[in-house]
Amino acid sequence: IDTVNGEPYYLLKSAVHNGDTIGMVDLEEVVVFPELEFDNKRERRKYRELVKDLKKVYPYALRARNQLMEMEWKFRELESEKEKKEYIKKVEKELKANFKEDLKDLTITQGRLLLKLIDRETGRTSYKILRRMKGGFSAVFWQTVAKVFGHDLKADYDPHGEDRLIERIVVMIEHNQI
Repeated sequence: IDTVNGEPYYLLKSAVHNGDTIGMVDLEEVVVFPELEFDNKRERRKYRELVKDLKKVYPYALRARNQLMEMEWKFRELESEKEKKEYIKKVEKELKANFKEDLKDLTITQGRLLLKLIDRETGRTSYKILRRMKGGFSAVFWQTVAKVFGHDLKADYDPHGEDRLIERIVVMIEHNQI
């Protein structure tokens, strides 16, 4: 916005197409979902709880994605196995220092959602990430522990099937619609 003689005016981007000048406006993407219908108050309450839980854990999934990308970039530069193991220990220590207090307060449901969202954001299950970074034995160990508590580190994120409601809510969060 600028002013000429005290009157505001806007500069409009434009493009020339076949000799015509066409004004251009950048618009944010708008995502529209059909309204959800609930059979009862319990279902509506569960949905509201899911929204609340996803709003809490989604930022952690984004941070995990960014941290993993940075870690893998650095990991490629390392040549020896010793350097890689030392780097993994360093990153693990940093992650514990940065996230331990926040993550220990998550509920079981929020923990499950976080694992799903990490898969969504990275394209890899927690099991695959663990196996790549810590080795097969460690991945199997943590998968066994997870199974005892009803989790599955190998479960894929399915935005069109089992996880479609989660996907809907996350897209709405990303577009500041909830």
